[in-house]
Amino acid sequence: MSVASKYNRIASIYELIDLPLELLFFRTWRKEALSGLNGKVLEVGVGTGRNLKYYPAGCSVTGIDRSTGMLEKALKKTKEMNNINLYLMDAEHLEFPDNSFDYVVTTFVLCTIPDPVKALKEMRRVLKSSGELIALEHVHSSYPFIARIEDLINPILFFLLGDHTTRHTVENIKEAGFTIKEAKKLAFKDVFRKIRAKP
Repeated sequence: MSVASKYNRIASIYELIDLPLELLFFRTWRKEALSGLNGKVLEVGVGTGRNLKYYPAGCSVTGIDRSTGMLEKALKKTKEMNNINLYLMDAEHLEFPDNSFDYVVTTFVLCTIPDPVKALKEMRRVLKSSGELIALEHVHSSYPFIARIEDLINPILFFLLGDHTTRHTVENIKEAGFTIKEAKKLAFKDVFRKIRAKP
């Protein structure tokens, strides 16, 4: 089953599944990461649209996702927002010209894209040279005990959500040609990170 199919299947209950982490951590991190943005923003993996309310009114936001079910949920949140446009699109094949965006945003997405480096190269392509990638992601821990737990739960989360808990996302971003400006540890030692990178 494809990742898009998995998310179509759970779209109606996704926000409930995610609620404990959303209330404890994610909403605070989203607000902090997105509140200072301006210009043209591409959000890759917009999902049910949880980030949308945190973008300043001055941003022109383009959101993409592979899941029609998740996009339908996000569209309902855009009714009062004139600065948001959403599209069904594959992150590995972005349908935008080079140098189109001031920011590219991913939040808990690089763990699910089948080829994250390919997608990140596309994100770098569509970013302006002065632009920035902002990513909130979970990564494989450098702490052996935590990494072992991630290894154990990885098959379960991949089966349910297409989610990889063992990805080395900071290294993947570098491999795609970005320069890391920040890789801030947020929670569970070094599992959750805020990453800022320049093309």
